[in-house]
This record gives sequence, structure tokens and C-alpha cells, in this order.
Amino acid sequence: RNVVSTVNLACPLDLMKINFRTRNSEYNPSRFSGIVMRIREPHTTALLFKSGKMVVTGARNEDDSRLAARKYARIIQKLGFPVKFLDFKIQNIVGTCDLRFPIRVELLYSGSTLPWGKAPCYEPELFPGLIYRMVKPRVVLLIFVNGKLVMTGARTREDLQEALDNIYPILKSFKKQ
Repeated sequence: RNVVSTVNLACPLDLMKINFRTRNSEYNPSRFSGIVMRIREPHTTALLFKSGKMVVTGARNEDDSRLAARKYARIIQKLGFPVKFLDFKIQNIVGTCDLRFPIRVELLYSGSTLPWGKAPCYEPELFPGLIYRMVKPRVVLLIFVNGKLVMTGARTREDLQEALDNIYPILKSFKKQ
């Protein structure tokens, strides 16, 4: 699982100053306009921008994402910036699942207009998985022949569970014998 969140620190940041005064950061403005900062617990990466906006990636769950964001904000605050912690929001949750049975992906693709979403995309010479964009909940599923799924775009765990609950009976009917 990977959780991506954003938060507004509500103050402009001097990225050069932050980079010089922290050990856990990288700043190369010719390659990327933000600072890349990492902490070990929870094991995450933050992208900090001069506007005061921050993106936190790599958390295992929503609580860890919030905790990490607070830790990054505290690091910046200790450097003398008047940070606030506004508009924290989970932007994306990625989940994986092993159905423990192989799927006839070609058949699923050829004969299907799957409910709850747009037409699936399957081009095995470009990408080995079937890409299915579910509309409700708004989740993108990558469905592989070996029965593994990757679900991305969810904002809550409930969205991931609902997407799996919706797709599971269909995938079960395309199980390889």
C-alpha cells in the first residue's frame, strides 16, 4: 500500500535555506523545483515547494501519512518558518491484491463491457495488464493474468474495498480452469 497526501504549510519557504540546514534533503532546482526530504519513521518522502505546499508519499496508511506530514512540518517550523498545517488531504491510495487464481484476461477484455466503468484497455504488447477505469468508486484497476490486482486512485480504504467487491464476482467468472 502507498498513500499520497498533500498539506499547505501556509507560509513561503526558502528552499535553499532548508536544504543547507537539513541533512535529510536534496535540492537541485535545475532538475526539480522542490526539495525532496525523507524521514525514516514513518518511512516517507516529502516534496516541499516554495509556495508552502507539501506532498507526502510512501506512507503505509492514512494515519502514517498524517503523522509524517506533521513531522515534516515540525522540521520546517524548527528552522524558523511560521508554518501552519492546513488542508491536509489524502490524494491517492494504492492497494494490491492477490486473488490466488489466474484470470483469462483476453476473454475478459474481448467479451466485456464491464459495469461501473469505461471500456477496459488491454494491449499486452505494450503493458501486460488489463486497465479498467471504474467510475464508482473512481478507481483504476490493473488486472493481471496471474490473478494479481493493483488498484489506484482511491481516496479512502472504503473505495478500495468497494472496487474489489464490485470486480471480484466478475473476475471469478473469468477464472482459468
